[in-house]
Amino acid sequence: MIHIDGSHNEGGGQILRTALTLSLATRTPFRIEKIRAGRKQPGLLRQHLAAVRAAAQVGCAEVSGDAINSQDLTFAPKEIVPGDYNFSVGTAGSTTLVLQTVLPVLMLASKPSLLTLEGGTHNPAAPPYDFLAMAFVPVIARIGARVHTDLITAGFYPAGGGAMKVKIEPATNLQALVLTARGEVRRRTARAVVANLAHSIAERELSVIAKKLRWEPSCLKSEVVPSRGPGNVVILEIESENVTEVFTAFGERSVRAEAVAENAASQARRYLAADVAIGEHLADQLLIPMALAKGGIFTTLAPSRHTHTNIDIIAQFLSTRIRVDMKDNRSCAIEVTV
Repeated sequence: MIHIDGSHNEGGGQILRTALTLSLATRTPFRIEKIRAGRKQPGLLRQHLAAVRAAAQVGCAEVSGDAINSQDLTFAPKEIVPGDYNFSVGTAGSTTLVLQTVLPVLMLASKPSLLTLEGGTHNPAAPPYDFLAMAFVPVIARIGARVHTDLITAGFYPAGGGAMKVKIEPATNLQALVLTARGEVRRRTARAVVANLAHSIAERELSVIAKKLRWEPSCLKSEVVPSRGPGNVVILEIESENVTEVFTAFGERSVRAEAVAENAASQARRYLAADVAIGEHLADQLLIPMALAKGGIFTTLAPSRHTHTNIDIIAQFLSTRIRVDMKDNRSCAIEVTV
């Protein structure tokens, strides 16, 4: 049994999710203590508990400590069972993080799976559905993953009420991922999305994007979507020759629309200035699929604490070597050797 310190490095839920995924993949039991010790409210919240229970269903696992606020958990999987599953977070907690816990093992399963996930699809503390569909899924398709997503209803924090369906077919012809250059930028799109809020918020946000990034009016789109509660997100999509990246910023109470747009624009500018293929968040999420497949290499921004944490936890379960080669103080190449 592997013993994991949940307070290591960034000390958040990423440690738990990575451990769950790799435990399923290797059929190795683990015990984690001090779960989310680095957060204001330590222990399991609903979205973390939903990830644990989703992993337990998929892996027929024996679990102890799976309760709200629990800081210690033991997880012992038996076998992976693909199939039809319904995973409900029960709050606005992130459905995409629950999905990412089980996706890597289900994509390598022998039969297809159909997942229905309910809760938050657009949560400021996690990758939103749009990032999943437009950035993550297309890249893992390059290593052989066959994943199809469908947003049923948007669920914003704090009301939730969102839902999405994800079909995962068995991966075929696994390949190493090689993404060292993004190539020429071909298309830019800025979407300002509002739910149960004034449309003028979206217009103000797009005005800032046009000014800060100097994008043409044809690149700017506003959307009004149905949702249980109010919500606002700015989504910047940059499609290059070799990869598409997505950057998001969420509206929050007492935060001006202009500040939300400036946040998104700042992320996009940093990515473009570094001349790398992969952004910070996508880099973090690619490590596990690559480690379980054929490895590879990509260029990205300076690695985040999440990325370093993922590398450390992967090393506890797999013999895979992950090397970070810093190019300068803002970019690097990450190579995964299996």
